[in-house]
Formats: sequence, structure tokens, C-alpha cells
Amino acid sequence: MSESNDATPEEHGDDVVESDVAATPEQAPEAEVEAQDEAAEQVEAEAGGLDEPTVDAAEPTEAAAEPESEPEPELLHGAPVTWSRGQAVLHPDRDGYMDLVRSLREQGWWTCVDLCGVDYLGYAGTRELPPGTEPERFEVVVSLLNHAERSRLRLRVQVPEDDPTLPTLFTLHPGVENPEREVYDMFGISFTDHPDPSRILMPDEWEGHPLRKDDAVGRIPVQFKGVSSAR
Repeated sequence: MSESNDATPEEHGDDVVESDVAATPEQAPEAEVEAQDEAAEQVEAEAGGLDEPTVDAAEPTEAAAEPESEPEPELLHGAPVTWSRGQAVLHPDRDGYMDLVRSLREQGWWTCVDLCGVDYLGYAGTRELPPGTEPERFEVVVSLLNHAERSRLRLRVQVPEDDPTLPTLFTLHPGVENPEREVYDMFGISFTDHPDPSRILMPDEWEGHPLRKDDAVGRIPVQFKGVSSAR
């Protein structure tokens, strides 16, 4: 009996060992599948982690791509204004030029002190123009005086080179008749509806406009007659 009892545990033990060994191959595919699933989940997590910085990095790029809006100009009497040594300078366009001068006259700007032209050809300095006002080669500058308020106001109108024309102020300020003729004579800027659009300084047959920056240097021959050198 003792031999039988001794053998039984060994045989039973062998069966147990064999049972354990036999179970391992059956469980191996499940372990591999679980390992593959875990690896796939880890790859997805890493991929998801890489996507977040990409989105964050794209946001500043989109924000930087948005164009900056141009600042709105300061307005005075309905026109863009800049300031020069404490004096207001209005910058109307050609279409609103006459309406602005008419409105200012109704407000007390009765006197036109001066009207002149400027040629900015080749000028590399700062023009001091308000936002939205495009610089042109020519400018017409008008100075107005308000006696009641004891103040001055300046207007600067941009005049393009390919169409150097501007409405006349003669109907509002008759005193500009000769200054506008001088601007035409020297700069070639015409004033529509002017009562006498002719030269005032140069001879009628003169070609060109002497104060234009690209005008050729000219001269008028002077002949001295009847001059005696005897003393």
C-alpha cells in the first residue's frame, strides 16, 4: 500500500505539471492579442498627444495672418486733420474741396489769406498726411482766417500728376483769382470755371511751368539798348 500511496502523489503531481504545461500554449494567443491591443492604444495615445501641439501651433499662425486694420483718421469740420505747430491742417479730397470751403465760410472763415501750389517730385521726407490720404505729386495749399475767433486754418488738397485740375474758389473767395492764375502759370495746375485761366507771370507763349521740379532751366534774353558807357 505504501508503494501505491507513494506513487499516487507522484503520478498526480506529474498530471498537475503536465496540465500546467499543456495550458500555456492555449493561453499564449490571448496574451499576444492583449499585448497588441495595449501597443495599439499606446500608439494612439502618442499620436493624439502629438496632434495637440500641432493645433496649438496653428492658432498663432492664423491669428498672425489676419491683416491689421488701418487706424481711423481724426476728423475736424468733417475732414481728416493733422496738426502742425498748433495749427489745424485739413486734408479734403478734390470732390469735397468746394463743399468744405463753403461750409467753413458759413462758420466764419471769411478770408482766404493765401493759395499756393507745391511740387513734391523727388521729395523723400515725411508728408504728414492722415491715414487714408494718398500722397500725390502736387498739392494746393489754402490758408483761411477767422477774424471772430482770431484763428487760422490750412487746407492741403492732393492733386494727381495725370489730372492736375481743381475747382476754382473764385465764387466763394474772389480774391483767389490771381493766386490761382499764378499756380497755373508756375505749376500747370488748372482751376475749372476760373474767370481768366491765363498766365500771370510768364509770357503767354512760354512753354512749360517754371516751378515744376522737372521743368528745364530757361531764361529770357535781355537786350540793353541806348546805354552809353561814356561818363
